[in-house]
Parts: sequence; structure tokens; C-alpha cells
Amino acid sequence: MLHGAGGTVMHNLVKNYVVKYLRGLTTLETAEVPLEALDDAAVVGGIVLKSDSHAVKPIFFPGGDIGRLAVSGTVNDIAVLGAEPLALACGLVLEEGLPLTSLERILKSMRDTCAEAGVNVVTGDTKVVEKGSLGGCVINVSGIGRRGEALEKNIEVVKRFRKNFDQRWILDSNLSPGDIIIVSGTVGDHGLAVLSAQEGLTFGSGIMSDTKPLNRLIKRFLSEIGGVVSMKDPTRGGLADALNEFSEKSGVGILINEDKVPVRDDVRAACEMLGLDPFEVGNEGKILIGVVKDKARELLEFLRATEEGKDAEIIGEATADFKGVAMQTVVGGKRIIARPIGDPVPRIC
Repeated sequence: MLHGAGGTVMHNLVKNYVVKYLRGLTTLETAEVPLEALDDAAVVGGIVLKSDSHAVKPIFFPGGDIGRLAVSGTVNDIAVLGAEPLALACGLVLEEGLPLTSLERILKSMRDTCAEAGVNVVTGDTKVVEKGSLGGCVINVSGIGRRGEALEKNIEVVKRFRKNFDQRWILDSNLSPGDIIIVSGTVGDHGLAVLSAQEGLTFGSGIMSDTKPLNRLIKRFLSEIGGVVSMKDPTRGGLADALNEFSEKSGVGILINEDKVPVRDDVRAACEMLGLDPFEVGNEGKILIGVVKDKARELLEFLRATEEGKDAEIIGEATADFKGVAMQTVVGGKRIIARPIGDPVPRIC
């Protein structure tokens, strides 16, 4: 299970096996962001391409379901490169015995989430497998996106503050020392919501999944504020894994402040009770953003004025003083934030 949990074990599997055998089969001169970049999506011929499979267990959980999760996950992975999602393909693998009422509930949720994101499912495939093999269903949603005016405006702003910036897309590898790190809201909500459904726990509160499409929010702040150089949705492996991806690919250190990372009180209490680190628990409706210092405060104020970003915080800064990710603790010391072995909650997406 760790091989699919988003941390070190999964990254090693992908690099040592998937990338080893599938990279460079043909010469794609137009592949601006290829497979081996391991960004949230690829770019080929100016088109952003993403495929994402979802096997969350259970298929219905507090605040969402597998249908909403599948559409949101793919849309967000396209949007964090700065692209505007254009169309989706859906592959349904249904387990024998899945009630048609459940299937209708999932499909309605997908339709509503597509409307929220402003995209359509235009093609796909449906299969049925034997009872007892899936836990209900598995859904793959693939999608394409394209460059838009918002991305162009954002890059123009970046170039005003970073003269040597020559990237056409928002990538994990774009961070430079001095860039500010922002998270758009509280972390750990989705993983704890799914865990509560898996184990029948309530934690004495209403912890809900944050699953939502964020492409329209991203399009707005790229166009109206700009200065964004890197973005990720911190899913499997949580904030800790996403920060380490930024650091490794950009070749910079990142120092975050423990007291600035937003965590709901009930999520923090539940994590303490279960021995979990909220920084390693997955999210499905948050964005980790790297932005040039001169635009950070303006972007933070913009996010806090929206429903999706009302709990946003500046949590740290990229630095040349060290490599990796470190955290300034509330007691005054520093500790390393290592890439987790894997997300501690299985099958959250």
C-alpha cells in the first residue's frame, strides 16, 4: 500500500520502474514538460495533459464522494501548471453489485463538479468487474488544458521581478531563493474525513473533506495578482511531500514556520490522538503556492477574500542557506521536514 501512498516509497517506484521503462519511447520535440519532470501534469505541443485514477475507500465520505474527487483532482492538476482545463475523459470501472442508485449519485456529483469547474466530460469507457474486487468502483478522469490570458499575465508580472525568468509554465522547479510560500487553507481535512468514514470515527466534530475544483480561483489570481512561479495541490503525502518536491526540483531550501501553517483544532486533536502528523495527511481542495516576494502580501489578501482561500497563510520562504525543508518550531528550534514514507491514511483518493 505504501507504493501508492504519495511519499518516498511511491516516488521511488515511479522513478525506478514507470519512468525507467516509459520515458523517451519516441522523440517528442514539443514535450515542454515531459514524463520525467514528474510535475502534476505534462505539456505536449502546448497542450496540458493529465490522467488521474481514484480508488478512494469508501466511495462516499463526509464532504464528498469518488465522483467529485475524480473531477476535482484532474482539474486541479491541470490548473496548477497555469492552464485552463478544457475537456475531460472518464473511465468507469464498476464492481458487480454496485447499486444503480449509488452510480447515479456519483454521476450526478461528477456533473455538478464539472459545472462548478466549467468543463465537460466528452468521452470515456465503462467496465464491470467481479464482486468483491474494488470496494464499489474505481474512476479514471483524464483531461486536457490550454494556455490562457491569465497565465500570460502572470508570467509578465514574474518577469518584472525576476529578469532571467524564461519558463512558460508554472512548475515545481521554478522556485528561487526569496520566493514566498503560501498555503490556501487548513491542511489535513480530507485525509481525516476519509479516515473517519473508513473506521467509523467521529472525532467529536464535523471534519469534512475539502474536495473542490480550484481552477477558477487559480485563473483569477493569476490574472489579477500574478507573480506565481510554482503551485501544487498537496494530495497524497500532504504538505510535507509537496514542500519536498518544490525543494528537490528547484534546488533550494524551504524554511516554514510551524505557527503559521493553518490546521483546524479538531484535525490537530484527531491527529494527536491517532499519532498522525497533519503535515503528512492528504488534501484535495488546497493549493501550495510559490510567489515572488513583492506580490506575496497582495496574493494573500486576495485569497483571504474568497471562500476557498479564507484561511490562507504565508507559511515560509525559499532560501539558499540550506537544502531540503526545515521548520521553525513554536518552541524556538528548527527541525527537518523530511519527505514522508507515505500518506498515513490509505486510499484517500
